[in-house]
Amino acid sequence: MIKRAAILLLSVFLPLTVQADNFEQGKHYDVISEQVTARPEVKEYFSFYCGGCNAFEPIVQSLETKLPSNTEFKKVHVDFIRAASPEIQNLLARAYLVAKNLGKGNEVASAIFNQIHSSRIPFSNENDIRSLVLLQGIEADTYDKAIKSFSVMGAARQMKKEQDELSKSRVLSGVPMLIVNGKYKINNAALDSRNLQQELQQLVDYLLQKDQVKN
Repeated sequence: MIKRAAILLLSVFLPLTVQADNFEQGKHYDVISEQVTARPEVKEYFSFYCGGCNAFEPIVQSLETKLPSNTEFKKVHVDFIRAASPEIQNLLARAYLVAKNLGKGNEVASAIFNQIHSSRIPFSNENDIRSLVLLQGIEADTYDKAIKSFSVMGAARQMKKEQDELSKSRVLSGVPMLIVNGKYKINNAALDSRNLQQELQQLVDYLLQKDQVKN
């Protein structure tokens, strides 16, 4: 009975192992740095105005829930998609940062995506964004203080700095883009679109473990 259970367990995990062994540098991922981040992380570069990012959002939210407990997930909003002014895009980035700090990042991100891509209602000013965020259960006073806080303003500037640096080095040429541990850029086009959720999860796990083995 024990032997049979062991065989069944192996049959469950074997396909994942084979799949991981088939991931190739230069095809499924590229090495963009010799250094890794101080702690494990997965970072997504995205834009609320990107249709592909909108479709990718449920996948990346699911991915976040399955990451190891010691791995941080970060979203970096870019502003090079010319569907809105830089000011509006900066405000959206800051609104997301406020929500994330309050534990409502995914709810606010989904609401922003839905308003732009499903409802097709444009954000014309700061009040439009504020109203949407407050509907997600964030208190007005809390939001008003946080949106102009030093920490949120600084984090938004850091997003812009990372965008500019990666664009200059030609690492960032489109979104959505995932980078693991600051070292590995995932090539989404190489993944099977029919099984994207599972294959992406396997690749991220593989890259996270790759650094753990080396370190």
